[in-house]
Amino acid sequence: MRILLAEDERALSRAIIKIFEKNNYSADPVYNGQDALDYIESGNYDVAVLDIMMPGLDGISVLKKLRAAGNNIPVLMLTAKSEIDDKVLGLDSGANDYLTKPFDSKELLARIRVITRSVASKDSRITFGNITLDRASYCLSAPGGESRLANKEYQMLEMLMLNPNRVIPTERFMEKIWGYDSDSEINVVWVYVSNLRKKLAAMGADVRIKASRNVGYSLEEIT
Repeated sequence: MRILLAEDERALSRAIIKIFEKNNYSADPVYNGQDALDYIESGNYDVAVLDIMMPGLDGISVLKKLRAAGNNIPVLMLTAKSEIDDKVLGLDSGANDYLTKPFDSKELLARIRVITRSVASKDSRITFGNITLDRASYCLSAPGGESRLANKEYQMLEMLMLNPNRVIPTERFMEKIWGYDSDSEINVVWVYVSNLRKKLAAMGADVRIKASRNVGYSLEEIT
């Protein structure tokens, strides 16, 4: 899962990003409302965390523009304000939830789980061939064993399993998992594919990650 965090207080932003990454989320920070709107409209995010008080467009304005455009991305609002009227305004504008600063990291993560639960709960486990990916525990299992995947390994395999037999461009993996601002070279995708191939083979999987030269990768059953 990829999260867009819009928080103009840099120290707090860095702390929140670390919390997300430690818990197997990928997250990108932005520091103003216009950047938040532009990044979210790229379509590469599963959830957005928006601070209300930001330079340029404030969080409420970003939220209203998203909803007016028909974008239903789950949104958690962050603010130092605790007045009921502010919370009502955020929720009436289309926010899925509201969290007042200061907050505990456990509560932040719980609220992220809640606002994404309607999507994730439908398919908490994905199965293709004889492998199963548990989206709650990040555990990959097959007849020959199981392995808890690291953050980016999990995200890559999840993308492949949600799109079986379909080629996903290498650039799409970079955008979705590493983000637009990553300093990583594109060959990092091959490195992770290689790691996943080894794990699949070790646990007796009957699926493989197939490379389409100069295009991308797909997951298919071994016949």
